[in-house]
Amino acid sequence: MGQQTEQGAGCGGAGGGKESVLLDLELGAQWPGYAYLDSGDGRRLERFGTVLLDRPAPQALWPRGLSPARWAEADARYLRRPDGGGDWIFAQGELPPWTVAWEGIRFEAKLTGFGHLGLFPEQMPNWQWLQERFARREAPSALLNLFAYTGAASLAAAHGGAAVTHLDAVKGVVQWASDNARSDPAVEGRVRWIVDDASRFVARELRRGRRYDGIVLDPPTFGRGSQGQVWKLEEDLARLLAECFLLLSEDPELLLLSTHTPGVTPAVLRNLLRPLHQARGGLLQAGEMLLVSRESPHVLPSGAYCRWTPGAP
Repeated sequence: MGQQTEQGAGCGGAGGGKESVLLDLELGAQWPGYAYLDSGDGRRLERFGTVLLDRPAPQALWPRGLSPARWAEADARYLRRPDGGGDWIFAQGELPPWTVAWEGIRFEAKLTGFGHLGLFPEQMPNWQWLQERFARREAPSALLNLFAYTGAASLAAAHGGAAVTHLDAVKGVVQWASDNARSDPAVEGRVRWIVDDASRFVARELRRGRRYDGIVLDPPTFGRGSQGQVWKLEEDLARLLAECFLLLSEDPELLLLSTHTPGVTPAVLRNLLRPLHQARGGLLQAGEMLLVSRESPHVLPSGAYCRWTPGAP
């Protein structure tokens, strides 16, 4: 795991924080339920559980590392249409939903019209980190997970002992996350499921005086709230983060920001969290989320993240 430490970096402030760390998160062979095999020519080859998928990867500008015969083993391929949609092409008939397991949590995977299947595996090191951070706290902890999708981060934090508020604007996605939680008795009663617009919910929580010990955000580039509100990351993220900073408790544990938006680099996310770092000190860690293959030489960049913690990482 490559690491570069940057002392100072203009991060000092009233809170006393003077350190910023660039730390890439590499997901290689440590998750039996998932494997990234290869990428190239704008595609990626991955195994989720027992299912092999060939999906788009626009950042994969290089030639493929594995043979055409290996790629031809895929159970399904997702092809984008010029109108922005896409279709799954199956090798031997349509695939029903199946299960992918991680750390005792069972996620339902299913092929969506957007080319997704309910999991972003590059986030796995962040799930592990969330679980470990909350597991070591002695006092009960409250986590707010915004743009929470199908619940992997929520369930990981709940496994660590956190009481989680899981929020997404899409009712069907929140139901999907709730269904994932039912397979795990260890998190029963620890997650509150909410369908709402993130900005509106955060503003209401501030008015109510509620505070959280941790906040997780993985915002989309563009989206719509539960009542049709338009979300644009480049216009709305900085304002939402400023309110999230106020929503943190007096004894916070963390704030985790990640994104898959092209052009939003670790440096961009670090700059967005710098006001929190200046106000409350602590440590910033930022880097790329990377997929590493045992079969191919190609590392696949899969988004960026930045973590804030009040003390050591």
